[in-house]
Amino acid sequence: MQFIDLQAQLAHIRPAIDARIAKVLDHGKFIMGPEVFELEKKLAEYVGIKHCISCANGTDALQLSLMALDIGPGDTVITTAFSFFSTAEVIPLVGATPYFVDIIPSTYNICPEALQAGIHNARKQGLKPKAVIAVDMFGLPANYPEIQAICDKEGLYLIEDAAQGFGGSINGQNAGSFGDIATTSFFPAKPLGCYGDGGAIFTDSDELATLCESLRVHGKGEHKYQNMRIGLNSRLDTIQAAILLEKLGHFPQELIQRQKAATHYSTELAAVFVTPAIPEGYQSSWAQYTVTPKKGKRDNWMSSLKKAGIPTAVYYPIGLNKQVALQHYPSDPTPITERLCEQVFSLPMHGYLDHQQVDNIINIINATNPI
Repeated sequence: MQFIDLQAQLAHIRPAIDARIAKVLDHGKFIMGPEVFELEKKLAEYVGIKHCISCANGTDALQLSLMALDIGPGDTVITTAFSFFSTAEVIPLVGATPYFVDIIPSTYNICPEALQAGIHNARKQGLKPKAVIAVDMFGLPANYPEIQAICDKEGLYLIEDAAQGFGGSINGQNAGSFGDIATTSFFPAKPLGCYGDGGAIFTDSDELATLCESLRVHGKGEHKYQNMRIGLNSRLDTIQAAILLEKLGHFPQELIQRQKAATHYSTELAAVFVTPAIPEGYQSSWAQYTVTPKKGKRDNWMSSLKKAGIPTAVYYPIGLNKQVALQHYPSDPTPITERLCEQVFSLPMHGYLDHQQVDNIINIINATNPI
């Protein structure tokens, strides 16, 4: 059994993927070929937003967004302490200061009350908050109605990091459409992943879209030898765009399968684990299915499941504000993040996990009695 079974997906769609790749090889436009622009149009339509700007990876998508918003030295960006490193890494990369706040234990997402307190505390320290990066953790969109209201009141930009959340929604509004600008990742293990690196930026702002289109190609102007600003080399390869076009067609059905697996897990494992909480009106894309044991230690659970042939993983063992590269930056207390970093682990989850496989995992878990 695989934790994320990319081969099962490939076996299902291999002929169509091969045909897509062959078409790119035939026309030879390997950089910014027609598939890139076709993908951007279809992704924008899927998300329900005006502009999609593809780029080389999800980390670049975040950095390009900060650059487009003119965030740099002297600015502070408030973000969650519980996420992958790239969420915070991009902030000092543009010369700004990250400021970390805690999360909601039931959803793992940034806590609006902690965010409001963090903005106040940052200003008391003489810092100048300019933006918030909220993360759609494990596939569940953050509480954007409350977060947006705080950002509006405090005069801050809002960036949605939907690297894990693509395919999720709040009351029918899709992840990737919240805030001033949103980003996602097409890393292979993501809900919608390519066979390499890839990312995208989403916005309704014509100005931000134009800036991102320039910044992703060395800050170009009217042509590639006219450079208007300092940018990045962050173009999505045409072959990856072709692969994503094919995968996007299968994505809605894969989300249905993920939801079925998650529902089955949650129904049968509630006595053993604290299972993921999905607020009313929210849909998760189930990038991961993450639990907290009600009894026994995480390491013992993971060891027992490994012996039974069930792979598991930990997202994340270290809070961002405790990472060696980031621990000198300001942070509010983050006791929930620190506790969950020591407790949570994730079970197999992907769009080709069938009912029998989930049943087998559930039966093994319910038969396990870790010390």
